[in-house]
Amino acid sequence: MNKGAPSAGGEDVADRGAPQEGDEEAKIHLRVVDHAGASHMLEALDGWRAMEVIRDWGVGIKAECGGACACGGCHVYIDPAWTQRLHPPSDEEIERLDECYGVEANSRLCCQILMTPDLDGLTLTLAPGSEPE
Repeated sequence: MNKGAPSAGGEDVADRGAPQEGDEEAKIHLRVVDHAGASHMLEALDGWRAMEVIRDWGVGIKAECGGACACGGCHVYIDPAWTQRLHPPSDEEIERLDECYGVEANSRLCCQILMTPDLDGLTLTLAPGSEPE
């Protein structure tokens, strides 16, 4: 996943790297608006958590628990066009969101969103409090 990862300068990774053998299958993309307002189009792998995609491409996200729904450090805002297309949050996710800052109706923990081809183009914004320390 780190092949062609962005530089520390935070450049967009949408056009990085040449296609590789075996790239014929459909790609899954995740659009992330970071804490500074910059938009990043990230290539995702089927079955990976959105949090893992964001973290592994080097876009700053706290994600302290590594995806166990135990910290709230991967709090994001889902673009309104996508909120009804995601599975509803679990009771555990709702409880964890209760501990987060700035929770809105479209808040989710991105460690609870598994990427699939149906989510190609999913757009989310990193929430305040999810900045890495």
